[in-house]
Amino acid sequence: MRKILRFVKREYLAAVKTKGFIIMLLLMPVLMGGSGIAMMLLKDKVDTTDKKVAVVDRSGILSDIIMEAAPLRNDQAVYDKKSGKKLQPAYLFEIVSPDNTNPERQRLELSDLIRKGDLHAFLDIGPDVLNPLGAETNHAMTYHSSGAAIDEVRNWLNNLINTHLRKVRLTEFGVDDVAADQILFWIQVDPMGLLTMDEATGEINKAKRTDEAQAILGPVVVFFLMFMMVMMGAMPLLQSTMEEKGMRIAEVLLGSLTPFQFMAGKVLGGLAVSLTGAAVYVFGGVFFLGRMGLSDYIPYHVIPWFFTFLVLEIVMAGSMLAALGSACNDPKDAQNMTFPAMIPVFFPMFIFMPVIMSPNAGFATTLSLVPPFTPMLMLLRLAAPESIPAWQPWVGLVGVIAFTVLAVWAGGRIFRVGILMQGGAPKLSNLLRWTLKG
Repeated sequence: MRKILRFVKREYLAAVKTKGFIIMLLLMPVLMGGSGIAMMLLKDKVDTTDKKVAVVDRSGILSDIIMEAAPLRNDQAVYDKKSGKKLQPAYLFEIVSPDNTNPERQRLELSDLIRKGDLHAFLDIGPDVLNPLGAETNHAMTYHSSGAAIDEVRNWLNNLINTHLRKVRLTEFGVDDVAADQILFWIQVDPMGLLTMDEATGEINKAKRTDEAQAILGPVVVFFLMFMMVMMGAMPLLQSTMEEKGMRIAEVLLGSLTPFQFMAGKVLGGLAVSLTGAAVYVFGGVFFLGRMGLSDYIPYHVIPWFFTFLVLEIVMAGSMLAALGSACNDPKDAQNMTFPAMIPVFFPMFIFMPVIMSPNAGFATTLSLVPPFTPMLMLLRLAAPESIPAWQPWVGLVGVIAFTVLAVWAGGRIFRVGILMQGGAPKLSNLLRWTLKG
């Protein structure tokens, strides 16, 4: 045991004392959450070029409401009232008389103006928009631009026009304007948590309002933090083992260590590196969120499970990666083995959103109880807003412990043979034979 601990210390210090570890510790969250950070930093960096839109109103009833609403929108949204800075593009509409003899030719001409940059888009309104039950060609409204599907002008027109059409239809059925406004008034369904009771006083505590960020951010951060720690602690073991074998360092170390002690030292060294990074991120995050008054975003009940599953994940994945590294003889072999070895880590990345949205679905429950996927998926389910049955994490934990023991046993047998084996690419048949026969 003393030899293993000394080797663990060597591996740990060799990793954490380097500038690369410090840089990775600082940059890893930026790299993993770069898109989210960029969106936050660039949310105000929008194209403020005015959008000129032509309106072909074949119905004759919508052009006036568009021309009246656009200046009001521009007055409220385009410029900051205090600084005078332009925040949004102005929407500038011009009414184009419809060509009913050759409408396709007119649409082509307007499309050409968009291609030349003279127009941003054009809106083509059907002649019978008040009668949505009639022929679709008569009540259809089409918005044409280079990026119509994600165009904010289209969204603004969509809300404006449909609200107005509903009011007009209600008026035609004898409902006055005041009643129409009340009928169409939109009441948002507020997302709330569950009520609780104070056991000491018996007082009922009101439910707290929740939001999408609070519901999604916690599980996503915990999930990606686990992924980052696996990449930091377990992933390098395959490459480093292969390098030490190729450079004959392994042969020197095996003069004073058994193969199992060698593998255990590398795995536990990687575990120590991951725990160091995890402690910095978790406790640093708790501290800063607490100081910012965002303690409600912290899933405190998940933290013990996070460290428990992290230890098992690193030992399980690290044992197999170190074993595969011992079977490789050159960087090409290691490259070929890396992706198959990391499938249990990468696979949860493909399905994490469905698991967050429905943590109690049969799909999520079943996969989270499959030991190679349990650490990441069970942790994700525990952090999700919807609670899961209390027995499932414990059953998953038992399964992961059993599978980790199996991974260490199989990895040790492969490592014992592979670390001294030279020549020939690693084959699945050889790995299975080494596992079963030693």
